[in-house]
Amino acid sequence: MNWLLRFFTWWNGQTWNTQFHTWRHGERVGEDEFGNVYYRTRGGKIDPALGLERRWVIYNGESEGSATPPGWYGWLHHTVDTPPTQENYRAREWELPYEPNRTGTPLAWRPPGSTLAAGKRPPATGDYEAWKPGA
Repeated sequence: MNWLLRFFTWWNGQTWNTQFHTWRHGERVGEDEFGNVYYRTRGGKIDPALGLERRWVIYNGESEGSATPPGWYGWLHHTVDTPPTQENYRAREWELPYEPNRTGTPLAWRPPGSTLAAGKRPPATGDYEAWKPGA
């Protein structure tokens, strides 16, 4: 069954095509604390269509973009040229630690007044006037 998932789905890790492309054209650059592995085109070869080297990540488990640490995010998006493994990268004090994306789960954030929020919705304040056609 795992081979079928690798053939048809990209969100459960790399597909066979991605694995073959990475094996043939990729150069491993490093790994983050979550086990995600980062690659670039072998030798830093410039892609003629992009005008720069291709960079990609193979996620450890489910493909979740929010699981990319800030240092690696900057490198993947060509904000910085040096990957975190080749420099002494430290997160800034204002950078928050990773939290998984909880959208669509029972742990998703529900703003006050949401029909899905726990508790009772606060009563209307009386400053709302309903629209009436032709008025």
